[in-house]
Amino acid sequence: MHHYTQGISTRQAHKGIPEGRFEEEQGLDGFFGPVSHLIKEQPSTRWVEIEGPLKPRLYDIVKFAPETGIQRLLYNNDITISNLWMMPAKDPSRLTAQRNADGDWLYFCHKGGGRMLTEYGELAFSPGAYIVVPKCITHAFLLDESTNFLLVENRTSHFREPDRGLVGRHAVYDINTIGKPDLEKQYQTLRNGGVDPREVHIKHTDQITKIKYDSNIFDTIGWKGDLFPFTLHMNDLMPLMSHRAHLPPSAHTNFVARGFVVCSFVPRPLESDADALKVPFYHQNIDYDEVLFYHAGDFFSRDNLHAGMMSFHPAGFPHGPHPKAMQKITTKTHTDEYAVMIDTRWPLQRDPVLEKVELPEYYLSWRK
Repeated sequence: MHHYTQGISTRQAHKGIPEGRFEEEQGLDGFFGPVSHLIKEQPSTRWVEIEGPLKPRLYDIVKFAPETGIQRLLYNNDITISNLWMMPAKDPSRLTAQRNADGDWLYFCHKGGGRMLTEYGELAFSPGAYIVVPKCITHAFLLDESTNFLLVENRTSHFREPDRGLVGRHAVYDINTIGKPDLEKQYQTLRNGGVDPREVHIKHTDQITKIKYDSNIFDTIGWKGDLFPFTLHMNDLMPLMSHRAHLPPSAHTNFVARGFVVCSFVPRPLESDADALKVPFYHQNIDYDEVLFYHAGDFFSRDNLHAGMMSFHPAGFPHGPHPKAMQKITTKTHTDEYAVMIDTRWPLQRDPVLEKVELPEYYLSWRK
């Protein structure tokens, strides 16, 4: 397709927007396909009423008590997003291990912490850590306290690193920062802690099969290869930045799957050019549904949020910053937020239980 321009426009996206006007991006294939930038007299989010199921939604996931255990939130054929509470084992000597034969698991630790025992060794984790567990790898949790995860199941592919392109292989995060399983430390945990897991629960076609053994299931004495569980902490992420123009959310991608991506927002300096847009631009991410889980910090682009909330912006309408964010941005020099974003290529279905924790007036929060 050729590039055309009509009427009032800008030379560079997200920069030099005329005073009192608003830019809206409309693009295909996430932020990678054909795209146009419309200059409008008013924000595209100025609706006063929405009738029907398609609307921006906000959920207070904190309302799911630890006793809830695992709760499915959103799903399609490629992905299942769940909230998971886990309690420390009453008898650590007899941990129950897990194995997922339906796909990879990505655990994001929101609260709590502890260690994961695996066939490859022990992994320590704390709030802000991702734990990637490839399909069919047996693992068990040795928790220090009640722990809350955002759990992402990759049902049709495997997690891989994003293509870093021109910025090189050490951008976003250096591969050396990942937490690798420690087999020797796990030996010490098993021997000195009296930990003796002998049962594995296997999830296959969303059904559970229980297998019991007559000895410890973690009996690996060595391994080599490039398939293993690992951790990646938000503190080790180096956000891509441009001091002159706002970059799209896709610049913050950490994990890529066949039908979705997982991105992380961490603190960063704001754009410094006087005419640069310093808040997320109004946009229609036409081909993708967007999920944002708020982990910690000051979520300046939204009003009345607290950690543990989750927004859901399906494809079909524009979204962007709240009016107060446009005002607050004039005095801010950096962001101070930690959040997980999941963009899915195919529409997500909502689990009915989400109605219990939804803030139904959220779609009106863009009004001045």
